[in-house]
Amino acid sequence: GQTVGEVVFNTSMTGYQEILTDPSYTKQIVTLTYPHIGNTGVNAEDVESGKVYASGLIIRDLPLVNSNWRSEQTLSEYLTANGVVAIADIDTRKLTRILREKGAQAGCIIAGNVNEAEALAQAKAFPGLSGMDLAKVVTVDRAYEFTEGEWDLVEGYSKPSNSQFNVVAFDYGVKRN
Repeated sequence: GQTVGEVVFNTSMTGYQEILTDPSYTKQIVTLTYPHIGNTGVNAEDVESGKVYASGLIIRDLPLVNSNWRSEQTLSEYLTANGVVAIADIDTRKLTRILREKGAQAGCIIAGNVNEAEALAQAKAFPGLSGMDLAKVVTVDRAYEFTEGEWDLVEGYSKPSNSQFNVVAFDYGVKRN
């Protein structure tokens, strides 16, 4: 696979699944500085939206075994299932220093047979996010009912309580947190 986008960084030690599904990361290749991304796996309760919005993922180390009682699949399986191109074994802290000094950069990740000139051309062709109407990209195409109540460590999400009030929200990139 291959992907292009604006290369950015995030210094969080946890929450990689939330970051990947956060609509604010649309068209961005996210560099995570914490070295062991993926060690807790992924699960359906930790998503911020209905899909992965990040264009790609850059990490230092991808553990082969995840260790969390809530895990439903590995990060690698999740990325594959959602068509997300990622790369590991990168010095993400060095890359982050470059991004911090020079600002976000256009980037390209290609898996498989790599043609450096083609990858560079694709990265240079990325128009950037400035002036892009991302609301059109992240806005949902149909109405839906939000049915998650409070979250409990043992039970997960509960059913919402019966309330006398109803709330209507327009989803132009809503996060579920």
